[in-house]
Parts: sequence; C-alpha cells; structure tokens
Amino acid sequence: MIELIVSQGRVADREPRLIEGAARIARALERRHGVTGRSIGEPAPADDDDWSVALPQAEATLTGLARAVTESVRNGSRTVLVSNTCGASLATLPVAAREHPDLVVLYIDAHGDFNTPATTGTGYLGGMVLAAACGLWDSGHGAGLDPARAILVGARDIDEAEGELLATAGVRIIPPGDVTAEAVLAAVGDSPVWVHIDWDVLEPGHVPADYTVPDGLFPEQIRAILAAVPPARLRGVELAEFNAPLDPDLREAALAVILDVVAPVFEAAAEPVSTAGSEPAAEPSPVPEN
Repeated sequence: MIELIVSQGRVADREPRLIEGAARIARALERRHGVTGRSIGEPAPADDDDWSVALPQAEATLTGLARAVTESVRNGSRTVLVSNTCGASLATLPVAAREHPDLVVLYIDAHGDFNTPATTGTGYLGGMVLAAACGLWDSGHGAGLDPARAILVGARDIDEAEGELLATAGVRIIPPGDVTAEAVLAAVGDSPVWVHIDWDVLEPGHVPADYTVPDGLFPEQIRAILAAVPPARLRGVELAEFNAPLDPDLREAALAVILDVVAPVFEAAAEPVSTAGSEPAAEPSPVPEN
C-alpha cells in the first residue's frame, strides 16, 4: 500500500514555486494512481534567510512530517513523500533510520547536502540535511543514520569542506558517469532501501529545480534504479525541489517526466513491504506529537 504525504509548509524555501511544485506532483500522482495525499504544513512566502532563521520557522511542518512518516512506516505502508525542499528530510530520514536500523538511503542529488553550521558557505538549510541525519550536527529533529549506510548517487557539486566531511564519515558516492542500476544495487546489497530524489540531480532541461547543475543524470537512469530495487525492500521514496514553471506547457511536460520516473514505485505497490532481514528498533520511540 502506498501512503502519499505532501509537505506544504515552508522549509527554507528560497524560490516561491516549490510548495506549488510539491502540490502539483501530488495531484498528478493522485489522478494517475488513485491515491489520496496527506498534506502537512501551511504555506509561507519564500525568503533568502539563514538556516538559523529558517529552521525554527519550519518547526511545525517538520514535526508534522515526522509524525506522518512514523505512522506510515508503522502501518506497513510504502511511504511516498513529496516535498518542496530537501529540508523536509531533516524530519523524515531520522524516522526511516530509527524504524529500519539496517536501512540504506540512496540520496540521489546533484549536491552532497553534507554541510554543517560550521562549514556552510551559503547558510542554506537544504545543504545540511544529510549531515544532520547522520548526526554531524543537531537539527533538533533527530539523527541515527549511519553514514556508511548513505549512498550519494549522481552528486557532482560538493564543497571542499563538505567533501572532507563525506570522506571522513564514510559516505559512499556514485558519480554520474558511474550510475547504473546494477552499480547502485551492488552498493545496496541485501538491505532495505529508502530513496531520496532531488530533481536537480537531472541534466538541466528535464525537470526545473532550485539549484541545477550541468552533467547530470537522465530520467531513464533514475527510473531504472527504482525499477531494479526489489519491491519488498523499497521502504520509501522522497521527491523534492520541483520548481513548478508558470508556463502550463513546460509544467505539464515536467510532470510527465516525473510521473514516468516514479511509475515503478506505484506499479510495485501491490507487493507488500517486507520486514524480513530488518532488525526492529529495540524500543521504538513514540509517534511525536505536533
């Protein structure tokens, strides 16, 4: 069973159409696959603010997302999160790691998102997400992801200090030129999988995103990865950073690409999420309250 969760509260958005982008994807998935999305958060205007300002502003949205994903996982659902920014994963990746201690996270992104308050040059909260989930800094929304169980797929725009942190922590990186479904599956092994996709991982021109970088992946490469992961081991998928164009033709073309990329996740929805091989958390934390 698919549970669709939609982030609609500002989480450090610096562009005004990312919340709209998440809503558009969710509505398209609802129409295509007959699911009903659960919306979390209230929209707020975009702003070019520092992480120290954006993080407390996003408190209610992040808490709500953590609660929704916790409930989804414990219900045995395959979670699909559509979020405005990668910052939403500050709340969700720690939940995934807590509920599935042997989980591998495929972080499919042009960037490492492995900066900390001490290394960030931009102050952007979205560039610090994976580092927080791995416990390199305290976002206030948990950690618990073993860096050795995080795999960056398609990353190619990594700051120098960020690269040093990634190497020290032991995060694996599969650069764009080496990305195949076979290579990714070999890196995952027999572990359950949680997939995070930032659309800026794609070669520009396919899906408008917030921070595009040339020499990226192509939609069919990501689709092949999602199709290759055994359905019973696919725990969740996160889709982030669709900067919805105002032009309706461009917007619909981008949505068609997104729907095609993620189609394997929904085609496999009839197969139940397996708990075989997963070590249950010793004492699961209670579902957080809003």
